[in-house]
Amino acid sequence: MKLEKPFNSELLYNHIVHYYIDKKGVTKEEANKIAQKVITRELQRYVCKDSRCGHLSYDHIKNQDTCIIIDCPCTKFVK
Repeated sequence: MKLEKPFNSELLYNHIVHYYIDKKGVTKEEANKIAQKVITRELQRYVCKDSRCGHLSYDHIKNQDTCIIIDCPCTKFVK
C-alpha cells in the first residue's frame, strides 16, 4: 500500500510567483494574488469531501482510499 506524497504548497507557490513574474511580466503583487488563488484551489482538491472526515488525501491509503486517522469514520476518500 502506498501513501500519497504530502502537498507542498510553499514550493508550488514560489514556482507560480516566479513563473508569472519572469515569463508573463506581471508585478510581484499580481503574481502573489494569482498564486494564492491557485494554492487555495489546489488545497481544496486534497481535502476529503466526506462531511464526517475532512482530512487531507495523504491521510488516506491511496489504493484503498481508507482514512488512516484512527477515530475517523470515513471509509473512502470522496473527491
